[in-house]
Order: sequence, then C-alpha cells, then structure tokens
Amino acid sequence: MSAADAERATARAVAPLDAGFFRVRYDRCTPRQRDHLRAMARLGPGPHRSGDIAGVPGRGAPAVAPLRNQLVARGMIYGPAQGDTAFTAPMFDAFLNRTVPPDGAG
Repeated sequence: MSAADAERATARAVAPLDAGFFRVRYDRCTPRQRDHLRAMARLGPGPHRSGDIAGVPGRGAPAVAPLRNQLVARGMIYGPAQGDTAFTAPMFDAFLNRTVPPDGAG
C-alpha cells in the first residue's frame, strides 16, 4: 500500500463521519456552544486547560464555566483531569478545523 492509497482510504473513511456523526453532534449545539467548540479545535489536539480555551474567544474561564457544563451535559466534552477539557469524540477537533469556517457559518 502506498501513501497515496492510505490517504484515499482515510478520506473515504472520514467523509461519512463528517457528513453524519460529527455534523449531527455539531448541528445540535447552540451558537455559543459552537463558538466554544471551535475555540477548542483551534488549539489543536487536546486536552486543553479551561483557561486557554476561554482565552481564545476573549472570555475568562469563570465566564465560560456554565457553557462548559452545558457541553459536558450534552456529551460533547469532558474533563479528563482537574481544569482540563477534551472532546468526547476522537477526531472532532479535526472535523471542525476541516469543515467549519472560522466565522462559524458552516
């Protein structure tokens, strides 16, 4: 198998996840929740410190605690350690960076 074969196979495997599993999860979130998820994704693979995530949209960690709690309740993110936040679905950050424009229009 060549590198090109692996890239084609990856694209074929990821496309249905993007169109279904990941898209449905993202579309069920509110605009503010989507902003928070995009801020996490821009930081790269996690987990990330809650304060670092809050700093991307220009809000402090205490101000986004209720939003974080909402996303935890939705099953979108979790806290793997005190003060850390990560996506519950592997590759969700890559989906957001690949398919959702920075302005969130997608």
